[in-house]
Amino acid sequence: MNPLTLEWVEKAEGDFKTAQRELRARNSPNYDAVCFHAQQTAEKYLKALLQEAGQNIPKTHNLNDLLALCLKQDPSLAFLNPDLSILEGYAVRFHYPGESAEKSEARAAFKSVQAIRSFIQNQLGL
Repeated sequence: MNPLTLEWVEKAEGDFKTAQRELRARNSPNYDAVCFHAQQTAEKYLKALLQEAGQNIPKTHNLNDLLALCLKQDPSLAFLNPDLSILEGYAVRFHYPGESAEKSEARAAFKSVQAIRSFIQNQLGL
């Protein structure tokens, strides 16, 4: 595996573990953080796929754009679109006052990223 791919995977795993910790927290869980870190996990795993394929990594948080680039390499990734769509806005959605994630939303985000993570890890041979 390309060393830079491994760095993307390590960063993705850090986000995944943070989302998981917050979702499991008994005292004052931060559901906004679960959604944000779930989105970040998906983003970094998509970038890992691009890195491993030798593609340029765009500086974007847009999961749909990243998926479109990945689909050029592997059309089988199209089935990830529904899960990625759930996570799409979470890079910024809860960043500002006025809106907060609910527990059910955080659970759905985490469930989506678990599926994405599992599939991409398999694609990368992890």
